Amino acid sequence: MITGGSRGLGAAMASLLEDQGVEVIAPTRDVLDLSRMESIAAYIASEQGKGFDIIINNAGINLLNELTHVKDEDWQIMLQVNLTAPMALIRGFSPYMKAQKWGRIVNISSIFSLVTRENRSAYSATKAGLNGLTRTAAVELAPYGILVNAVCPGYVETELTFVNNSPEQLAAITATIPLQRLAQPHEIAKLVSFLCSEENTYLTGQTLVIDGGFTCK
Repeated sequence: MITGGSRGLGAAMASLLEDQGVEVIAPTRDVLDLSRMESIAAYIASEQGKGFDIIINNAGINLLNELTHVKDEDWQIMLQVNLTAPMALIRGFSPYMKAQKWGRIVNISSIFSLVTRENRSAYSATKAGLNGLTRTAAVELAPYGILVNAVCPGYVETELTFVNNSPEQLAAITATIPLQRLAQPHEIAKLVSFLCSEENTYLTGQTLVIDGGFTCK
Protein backbone atom coordinates (compact mmCIF):
# COMPACT_ATOMS: atom_id res chain seq x y z
CA MET A 1 0.00 0.00 0.00
CA ILE A 2 1.40 3.35 -1.01
CA THR A 3 -0.02 6.77 -0.22
CA GLY A 4 0.29 9.52 -2.79
CA GLY A 5 0.80 6.95 -5.50
CA SER A 6 -0.92 8.73 -8.37
CA ARG A 7 1.87 11.06 -9.51
CA GLY A 8 5.50 12.06 -9.09
CA LEU A 9 7.60 9.92 -6.79
CA GLY A 10 4.64 7.83 -5.71
CA ALA A 11 3.72 6.91 -9.27
CA ALA A 12 7.32 5.94 -10.01
CA MET A 13 7.45 3.70 -6.94
CA ALA A 14 4.12 2.08 -7.72
CA SER A 15 5.10 1.45 -11.34
CA LEU A 16 8.44 -0.15 -10.47
CA LEU A 17 6.95 -2.38 -7.78
CA GLU A 18 4.19 -3.50 -10.15
CA ASP A 19 6.82 -4.32 -12.78
CA GLN A 20 8.48 -6.52 -10.15
CA GLY A 21 5.27 -8.43 -9.55
CA VAL A 22 4.06 -6.66 -6.43
CA GLU A 23 0.32 -6.07 -6.13
CA VAL A 24 0.18 -2.35 -5.39
CA ILE A 25 -2.74 -0.61 -3.71
CA ALA A 26 -2.67 3.18 -4.06
CA PRO A 27 -5.88 4.48 -2.48
CA THR A 28 -7.23 7.72 -3.89
CA ARG A 29 -8.30 10.59 -1.67
CA ASP A 30 -11.97 9.67 -1.83
CA VAL A 31 -11.02 6.30 -0.30
CA LEU A 32 -8.30 7.47 2.09
CA ASP A 33 -8.17 11.14 3.03
CA LEU A 34 -4.99 11.57 5.06
CA SER A 35 -6.12 14.96 6.33
CA ARG A 36 -8.97 13.34 8.30
CA MET A 37 -8.41 10.84 11.10
CA GLU A 38 -11.91 9.45 10.68
CA SER A 39 -11.11 8.60 7.05
CA ILE A 40 -7.90 6.87 8.09
CA ALA A 41 -9.73 4.88 10.77
CA ALA A 42 -12.43 3.85 8.30
CA TYR A 43 -9.84 2.74 5.74
CA ILE A 44 -7.95 0.67 8.30
CA ALA A 45 -11.21 -0.93 9.44
CA SER A 46 -12.17 -1.74 5.84
CA GLU A 47 -8.87 -3.54 5.26
CA GLN A 48 -8.80 -5.56 8.49
CA GLY A 49 -8.36 -9.24 7.82
CA LYS A 50 -6.46 -8.53 4.61
CA GLY A 51 -3.63 -6.25 5.64
CA PHE A 52 -0.50 -5.33 3.71
CA ASP A 53 3.00 -6.78 3.53
CA ILE A 54 4.45 -3.39 2.57
CA ILE A 55 3.49 0.14 3.54
CA ILE A 56 5.03 3.17 1.84
CA ASN A 57 4.09 6.44 3.49
CA ASN A 58 4.82 8.70 0.54
CA ALA A 59 2.12 11.39 0.60
CA GLY A 60 3.15 14.76 1.97
CA ILE A 61 2.44 18.45 1.65
CA ASN A 62 4.70 21.48 1.81
CA LEU A 63 3.05 24.86 2.32
CA LEU A 64 5.72 27.54 2.18
CA ASN A 65 5.73 30.53 4.53
CA GLU A 66 8.03 32.46 6.83
CA LEU A 67 8.03 31.14 10.39
CA THR A 68 6.40 34.30 11.73
CA HIS A 69 3.61 34.00 9.16
CA VAL A 70 2.84 30.28 9.37
CA LYS A 71 -0.92 29.90 9.70
CA ASP A 72 -2.25 27.59 12.40
CA GLU A 73 -4.31 25.70 9.85
CA ASP A 74 -1.27 25.18 7.60
CA TRP A 75 0.78 23.88 10.53
CA GLN A 76 -1.98 21.50 11.54
CA ILE A 77 -2.57 20.09 8.06
CA MET A 78 1.15 19.48 7.49
CA LEU A 79 1.45 17.84 10.90
CA GLN A 80 -1.56 15.66 10.12
CA VAL A 81 -0.57 14.53 6.62
CA ASN A 82 3.21 14.37 7.03
CA LEU A 83 3.44 12.79 10.48
CA THR A 84 0.17 11.83 12.18
CA ALA A 85 -1.21 9.92 9.19
CA PRO A 86 1.92 7.74 8.77
CA MET A 87 1.84 6.96 12.49
CA ALA A 88 -1.84 5.99 12.28
CA LEU A 89 -1.30 3.74 9.26
CA ILE A 90 1.67 2.00 10.87
CA ARG A 91 -0.28 1.58 14.10
CA GLY A 92 -3.29 0.24 12.24
CA PHE A 93 -1.62 -2.18 9.85
CA SER A 94 1.45 -3.41 11.76
CA PRO A 95 -0.58 -6.02 13.72
CA TYR A 96 -1.10 -7.92 10.45
CA MET A 97 2.63 -7.79 9.75
CA LYS A 98 3.40 -8.88 13.31
CA ALA A 99 1.08 -11.86 12.98
CA GLN A 100 2.85 -13.07 9.83
CA LYS A 101 6.32 -12.19 11.18
CA TRP A 102 7.24 -10.17 8.08
CA GLY A 103 6.76 -6.66 6.84
CA ARG A 104 8.43 -3.67 5.25
CA ILE A 105 7.62 -0.04 5.99
CA VAL A 106 9.22 2.89 4.17
CA ASN A 107 8.55 6.48 5.16
CA ILE A 108 9.37 9.08 2.53
CA SER A 109 11.00 11.92 4.42
CA SER A 110 13.14 14.70 2.93
CA ILE A 111 16.59 16.22 3.04
CA PHE A 112 14.80 19.11 4.73
CA SER A 113 14.44 16.91 7.79
CA LEU A 114 18.23 17.17 8.11
CA VAL A 115 19.06 20.53 6.54
CA THR A 116 16.69 23.31 5.64
CA ARG A 117 16.14 26.60 3.87
CA GLU A 118 13.82 29.56 4.28
CA ASN A 119 10.03 29.18 4.48
CA ARG A 120 10.10 25.50 5.44
CA SER A 121 9.79 25.50 9.24
CA ALA A 122 6.63 23.39 9.38
CA TYR A 123 7.73 21.04 6.62
CA SER A 124 11.16 20.47 8.16
CA ALA A 125 9.68 19.93 11.61
CA THR A 126 7.17 17.33 10.43
CA LYS A 127 9.69 15.46 8.31
CA ALA A 128 12.19 15.41 11.20
CA GLY A 129 9.40 13.93 13.30
CA LEU A 130 8.88 11.27 10.64
CA ASN A 131 12.53 10.27 11.00
CA GLY A 132 12.02 9.86 14.73
CA LEU A 133 8.90 7.79 14.17
CA THR A 134 10.87 5.59 11.78
CA ARG A 135 13.55 4.82 14.35
CA THR A 136 11.08 4.06 17.13
CA ALA A 137 8.93 1.86 14.90
CA ALA A 138 12.03 0.00 13.72
CA VAL A 139 13.05 -0.83 17.29
CA GLU A 140 9.57 -1.91 18.36
CA LEU A 141 8.77 -3.96 15.27
CA ALA A 142 12.15 -5.62 14.67
CA PRO A 143 11.34 -8.68 16.83
CA TYR A 144 8.52 -9.46 14.39
CA GLY A 145 10.64 -9.37 11.25
CA ILE A 146 9.36 -5.93 10.24
CA LEU A 147 11.97 -3.55 8.83
CA VAL A 148 11.28 0.18 8.91
CA ASN A 149 13.33 2.83 7.12
CA ALA A 150 13.05 6.42 5.96
CA VAL A 151 14.21 7.75 2.60
CA CYS A 152 15.22 11.40 2.29
CA PRO A 153 15.19 12.47 -1.35
CA GLY A 154 16.91 15.64 -2.42
CA TYR A 155 15.70 17.68 -5.35
CA VAL A 156 13.74 15.48 -7.76
CA GLU A 157 12.23 16.36 -11.13
CA THR A 158 8.59 16.36 -10.04
CA GLU A 159 5.71 18.76 -10.41
CA LEU A 160 6.01 19.82 -6.76
CA THR A 161 9.67 20.77 -7.19
CA PHE A 162 8.84 23.08 -10.08
CA VAL A 163 5.91 24.59 -8.18
CA ASN A 164 7.99 25.41 -5.11
CA ASN A 165 11.08 26.73 -6.93
CA SER A 166 11.53 29.27 -9.70
CA PRO A 167 13.70 28.39 -12.72
CA GLU A 168 16.38 30.70 -11.32
CA GLN A 169 16.28 28.97 -7.95
CA LEU A 170 16.51 25.53 -9.55
CA ALA A 171 19.48 26.60 -11.65
CA ALA A 172 21.25 27.83 -8.53
CA ILE A 173 20.36 24.65 -6.64
CA THR A 174 21.56 22.40 -9.44
CA ALA A 175 24.91 24.17 -9.41
CA THR A 176 25.37 23.16 -5.75
CA ILE A 177 24.62 19.46 -6.33
CA PRO A 178 27.87 17.52 -6.91
CA LEU A 179 26.20 15.43 -9.63
CA GLN A 180 25.05 18.66 -11.28
CA ARG A 181 21.46 17.55 -11.90
CA LEU A 182 18.18 16.81 -10.17
CA ALA A 183 17.20 13.23 -9.41
CA GLN A 184 14.79 11.32 -11.59
CA PRO A 185 11.80 9.74 -9.81
CA HIS A 186 12.84 6.23 -10.88
CA GLU A 187 16.16 6.64 -9.06
CA ILE A 188 14.36 7.17 -5.77
CA ALA A 189 11.98 4.33 -6.60
CA LYS A 190 14.85 1.86 -7.00
CA LEU A 191 16.07 2.53 -3.46
CA VAL A 192 12.56 2.19 -2.07
CA SER A 193 12.07 -1.04 -4.01
CA PHE A 194 15.14 -2.58 -2.38
CA LEU A 195 14.04 -1.53 1.10
CA CYS A 196 10.66 -3.20 0.50
CA SER A 197 12.07 -6.41 -0.89
CA GLU A 198 13.11 -9.76 0.52
CA GLU A 199 16.65 -8.81 -0.49
CA ASN A 200 16.65 -6.38 2.43
CA THR A 201 17.19 -8.61 5.44
CA TYR A 202 19.13 -6.43 7.88
CA LEU A 203 18.74 -2.74 7.08
CA THR A 204 16.28 -1.10 9.47
CA GLY A 205 15.85 2.08 11.50
CA GLN A 206 17.87 4.13 9.03
CA THR A 207 17.36 7.52 7.43
CA LEU A 208 18.78 7.13 3.93
CA VAL A 209 19.69 10.27 2.00
CA ILE A 210 19.58 10.14 -1.80
CA ASP A 211 20.40 13.64 -3.03
CA GLY A 212 23.27 13.50 -5.51
CA GLY A 213 25.64 14.66 -2.78
CA PHE A 214 23.75 17.89 -2.00
CA THR A 215 24.00 17.56 1.79
CA CYS A 216 27.72 16.75 1.64
CA LYS A 217 28.61 20.37 0.93
